[in-house]
Amino acid sequence: MYSMIRRKLTVTVCAAGLGVAGAIVLAQEGGGPQQPWSKFKVHDMTRPQPPIVTPGTFSTPDQPGKPPSDAIVLFDGKDMNHWQAKGGGDPTFTLQDGVMLSTNLQDPSNNKYLQSKDQFGDVQLHVEWSEPTPPKGDSQGRGNSGVFMMGLFETQVLDNYQNPTYPDGACGGIYGQYPPLVNVCRPPGEWQTYDIIFTTPRYQDGKMTEPAYITTLQNGVIIQNHQRIEGPTGHMIVAHYPDTMLEKGPIELQFHGNPVRYRNIWVRPLEALEKQQQTGEVAAPAAPETK
Repeated sequence: MYSMIRRKLTVTVCAAGLGVAGAIVLAQEGGGPQQPWSKFKVHDMTRPQPPIVTPGTFSTPDQPGKPPSDAIVLFDGKDMNHWQAKGGGDPTFTLQDGVMLSTNLQDPSNNKYLQSKDQFGDVQLHVEWSEPTPPKGDSQGRGNSGVFMMGLFETQVLDNYQNPTYPDGACGGIYGQYPPLVNVCRPPGEWQTYDIIFTTPRYQDGKMTEPAYITTLQNGVIIQNHQRIEGPTGHMIVAHYPDTMLEKGPIELQFHGNPVRYRNIWVRPLEALEKQQQTGEVAAPAAPETK
């Protein structure tokens, strides 16, 4: 009896093994069921493989990390060749000791926002900044700057370490719209990071069909979770979208009267990667547009 049960068990296990192996072979040959949302089948080996990207390294207080291999480096401490003053002309930010100061030390009467020469749409953006020390002022008057996506949508930069302000103007907030989920600010003088995933608003036939969305991690902690943006940033306004909007825009850093330091800024355009993921159409990553 025992030997008979053992033989039956062996046959069952072997059959199951053959079934799994067959399923693997079938998957490798692209024989799974059709996905209704794409032109590919489940486990379809004819679907293009994801591009290989070498990941970067994390920054330390003394040393900025390395960007991913497919990133466009906007600032590495050497020059400001990727930047201009808002609207054109030489940058008014100050390059000093491998960092950018968000103020003009040579001519304090001439200060403008800093604007990338390239135009971007959907992106992953990495920015590192450090607040002035010792701190001066309070509320919005302490270490104020900002990161603008498309030159329109601001993520607030502010020294909120033991410095309260109105919540929708706090560090990491979508200015005038949504506060950050939490306050994870480090003390002034310490380097902090933003990792931002931004999706542009979508327009079709003269109407907005999808708003912009933003996911933000500050110092490795999520503070905006795929948050809808209600419209371009303004002060003391209820944000709303215009009837039309360009598909791409510059990245901007704000001058707000405080010498905030910036370093290690890089960006990864996502449109070509999104297109391949969703449609299977392999396209070389689009070069950023220059204004």
